[in-house]
Amino acid sequence: MMAPPKRGGQGLSFLFCCMKGSDHPEITYRLREGSSFTLQTMEPTLPMPPTEELDAMFSELVDELDLTDKHREAMFALPAEKKWQIYCSKKKEQEENKGATSWPEYYIDQINSMAARKTVLALEREDEEERNKTIESLKTALRTQPMRFVTRFIDLDGLTCILNFLKNMDYETTESQIHTSLIGCIKALMNNSQGRAHVLAHSESINIIAQSLATENIKTKVAVLEIMGAVCLVPGGHRKILEAMLHYQKFASERTRFQTLLNDLDRSTGRYRDEVNLKTAIMSFINAVLSQGAGETSLEFRIHLRYEFLMLGIQPVIDKLRTHENSTLDRHLDYFEMLRNEDELALAKRFENVHIDTKSATQVFELIRKKINHTDAFPHFISVLQHCLHMPYKRSGNTVQYWLLLDRIVQQIVLQNDKGHDPDVAPLENFNVKNVVRMLVNENEVKQWKEQAEKMRKEHNDLQQKLEKKERECDAKAQEKEEMMQTLNKMKEKLEKESSEHKLVKQQVAELSARLHELSTRPNVPGGPPLVPGAPGGPIPPPPAPTDIPLPPPPPGGALPPPPPPPPGGPPPPPGPPPFGAPPLPGGPGLKKKNIPQPSNPLKSFNWTKLNETKLEGTLWMDIDDVMVFKVLDLEDIERTFSAYQRQQKESEDDTVTIKKVKELSVIDGRRAQNCNILLSRLKLSNDEIKRAILTMDEHEDLPKDMLEQLLKFIPEKSDVDLLEEHKHELDRMAKADRFLFEMSRINHYQQRLQSLYFKKKFAERVAEIKPKIEALSTASKEVLQSRNLRQLLEVVLALGNYMNKGQRGNAYGFKVSSLNKIADTKSSIDKNITLLHYLITILEQKYPKVALFQEDLQNVSEAAKVNMTELEKDINNLRSGLKSVEAELEYQKGRPADSGDKFVSVVSQFITVASFGFSDVEDSLQESKELFQKAVKHFGEDSSSVQPDDFFGIFDQFLQAFTEAKQDNENARRKKEEEERRARMEAQLKEQREKERQARKAKENSEEGGEFDDLVSALRSGEVFDKDLSKMKRNRKRPNNQGAETSRERPVTKLNF
Repeated sequence: MMAPPKRGGQGLSFLFCCMKGSDHPEITYRLREGSSFTLQTMEPTLPMPPTEELDAMFSELVDELDLTDKHREAMFALPAEKKWQIYCSKKKEQEENKGATSWPEYYIDQINSMAARKTVLALEREDEEERNKTIESLKTALRTQPMRFVTRFIDLDGLTCILNFLKNMDYETTESQIHTSLIGCIKALMNNSQGRAHVLAHSESINIIAQSLATENIKTKVAVLEIMGAVCLVPGGHRKILEAMLHYQKFASERTRFQTLLNDLDRSTGRYRDEVNLKTAIMSFINAVLSQGAGETSLEFRIHLRYEFLMLGIQPVIDKLRTHENSTLDRHLDYFEMLRNEDELALAKRFENVHIDTKSATQVFELIRKKINHTDAFPHFISVLQHCLHMPYKRSGNTVQYWLLLDRIVQQIVLQNDKGHDPDVAPLENFNVKNVVRMLVNENEVKQWKEQAEKMRKEHNDLQQKLEKKERECDAKAQEKEEMMQTLNKMKEKLEKESSEHKLVKQQVAELSARLHELSTRPNVPGGPPLVPGAPGGPIPPPPAPTDIPLPPPPPGGALPPPPPPPPGGPPPPPGPPPFGAPPLPGGPGLKKKNIPQPSNPLKSFNWTKLNETKLEGTLWMDIDDVMVFKVLDLEDIERTFSAYQRQQKESEDDTVTIKKVKELSVIDGRRAQNCNILLSRLKLSNDEIKRAILTMDEHEDLPKDMLEQLLKFIPEKSDVDLLEEHKHELDRMAKADRFLFEMSRINHYQQRLQSLYFKKKFAERVAEIKPKIEALSTASKEVLQSRNLRQLLEVVLALGNYMNKGQRGNAYGFKVSSLNKIADTKSSIDKNITLLHYLITILEQKYPKVALFQEDLQNVSEAAKVNMTELEKDINNLRSGLKSVEAELEYQKGRPADSGDKFVSVVSQFITVASFGFSDVEDSLQESKELFQKAVKHFGEDSSSVQPDDFFGIFDQFLQAFTEAKQDNENARRKKEEEERRARMEAQLKEQREKERQARKAKENSEEGGEFDDLVSALRSGEVFDKDLSKMKRNRKRPNNQGAETSRERPVTKLNF
């Protein structure tokens, strides 16, 4: 039995799936590329009929070919001779193929015969090849035969024969080429519009086709996936595919409907070409399922389906598929990830651009909680969670079905449309979300209120945005006005001061000119005329010395050299007389020897650092007399408290904690376009509005400071500008980010303008950050210079140190301020918890109560301790360099013609005037604070060249904190002592009362009978019988106390208001 010959080169259309760029696969009809109807070389033997008759005959032929409108028009546009030639050629071919094999009945009988022999043992190889040739011939006939062949095949229910064969074939046939050819027949039938409609209308066709995915034959799987992917694109086909995959899940006993696809996608066969073809077909099918049907418009549906694939582990598989380096496969992978990124970005916009990790239950919960917190839905959300706590959770029985029911209900609430249709299959039957909601609320009323609320919300948002914009403008204008007035007042004061100084200098010049004229008019003295001051060759007269301060006479013979150093091991030579102008040494006429009382026993030493006597000149230590303090101190108590013979406690060593500055590292995501789109969506301005704001230096306050800072990260680079210039003729097709970068690159000196605008907006804020630091430095310096209580405190500390220290440590005239923080290191010999600092506070509170409040004099020291001079000067230098950059850009803009709407020169000129004066004021304040700080440092005998503010004031700040803590320790110790004394008195009173009661009971027992029951009643009434249990309950309540508090706070929230 011979099969009909294949008609080589003849161009009937066929079904194919293709992906072009980002286009979805689609079913289309086209003539094979490069093909045309095969024409006989010989001329037609019959004469050509008239034109009308020829057109009617040719139209009948074209109708049989089932061509598209485009190809039909092309065929009818052919010349008459060509039409007649094609018609004769086709008719001759049909005459040749009039055998039995050219009719559908032949193929249907053959397929039924093959299906009946499915249980027979393995056939001979030749017989199997003959069966495959027959099926291949049917596939060719469905593609190439006239339309009446396909119609006849459909009428004879040929599709059912093929489906029955597919449904009942054995394993060997399933894995053979016959299976692939049968799927090819269905594919060829669907290549025809009538055949495709017949396949889709069949109740079981798609389900049976999906069953073929269970085969191990890769070519069969690819053909099945191509058919199913194409069906997704046909109206109504997407739902059929989802139903077919659910049918396949039950047929293959899989856990989920897409499990087999993911297994095949991850599995390696070792045959590169077949493996790539299969994986490409799978990814094409997955993309069609995700993007078609309800997924075309519903973000929730796409996320719903994609989540199913992600839970099966598709993402790591996709990452592994990149290693195949196949362009077609990579295109499908790119589409999957691109669609996922867009959906995640759209979902993030709903939650204020927060990235949502759907795998993290904690993050999802927090996001939902923040979204619906303080809304009427929140109590119901908490109610759902609380009832979930009572759901069955054991792994036995039908536990998972309860959670599946809850999952299905939530899915249908999210996915079901307004008409009650479920885009996904396997929904809960008779569960219409809209009807259920209608039972709870009146739909019409809710709709009206919703529309009204939406309208009011939009109006409110618009008014709120306008109000915020106007408020920003008013605030900016008010701040500029205030800064301008302050600048004008300062400039006025400075001008008046300079005018008065200029007037004074002018007056002095006039007086000197008059005196000079008087000297020049005096008569000449004998010996020659005097030289005119300032004349050429004459000496320049020195300035007149003040008459009220006589110059000191020079020392006779000059200053004496210092004595030579002593020889090693010998006694030091006696000191020579001090040089002229040098301070006298201790014991000399400048510093009198101190009469420090000596303790009878050695005392613990106070670990201070003495000042060199040569550095005392001009400091507060020259005015301090600690000898007077000894008359006030209780020296015996000091000797008893800090005796060196008592058991010494090991001195605690301060642990120095090295504070490492952790350099913050900010890593920017490389997907620049996506980040730029996010920024533009937050700005909510068009490119023209952004451009206008930059040209006008944001006179309407459209660009907040944080947005400007982000815009600086998206300056168009040269490479970007070059690429954009090449495609500027395609401006309308540019993406949002590309269009923005292109528009901004057209602005002259865009980067410099943006930086100048950002500096202008941040200038006042930066100055406001610097000024408090400078003021704190100046104020703190004045406080430590002028505080009398601090001076008195140092005097007391100096007396304590001189009394407790002997030898080289004693007989000090001053000490370094860092020694204040070492006072607490000296422990008491009586009580290790008492330090010298605690004792000092006790002395001050008893003898010098005002000095004990010296902290009130140093209120700004803690702020000054935070000032780092290096960082402060760095901030000043940044302001200075920023001003210079803005001035340079201003000079550049002045030298070029201004564009329309460009207000850079006018706005920046005004800003530079105000900012320059404000900056000079900051510089003057900084210089003044530096001078005050150096004066304060020298006042305490410290080295002003090496001490920084944070170190110097940090010493006082640390001492103030330690002083406060020690003061609190003393207060706690005093209260503890008072409490112990009070408790001792109460115990004594209670003991005395119990003794009286015991004697009374003893006297009663002698006169009356005993009453044990009465005692029990009394204990019950007083509660003594419950003491043991009550104590146990109190101990147990301490543990869940916090949880109980949270539960009590949550109770009002769980109340439902239906």
